[in-house]
Amino acid sequence: MGIYRMYTGNDGQTHIEETSLATHPELAQAMKTTTISFTEHAAGRFVDWHPAPRRQYVICISGQIEIGLGDGSTHLFGPGDARLVEDTTGQGHTTTTAGTGPGITCTVPLA
Repeated sequence: MGIYRMYTGNDGQTHIEETSLATHPELAQAMKTTTISFTEHAAGRFVDWHPAPRRQYVICISGQIEIGLGDGSTHLFGPGDARLVEDTTGQGHTTTTAGTGPGITCTVPLA
């Protein structure tokens, strides 16, 4: 279980860094949001290259979500993992619902 930040680097590629409340205390501050949604996707669902539609948190509730990056690496997220998704420009990333069961995520767009 962790907190991660996905962002677009100067190279136009998505990067992922692990963060924590200890190293980024601003994450503990209240943030404005107007909506929240829960989504369930079947195992094997694949979304090809895309940047995030907006700055948002995506929190894995159950199952496994695999994020693919332009450097060929993949990153697996499971229940309790929260991603601050800020890669709204550039190539973006791929998203796969990994494992054998569905993946449920909670998306919280930031105002």
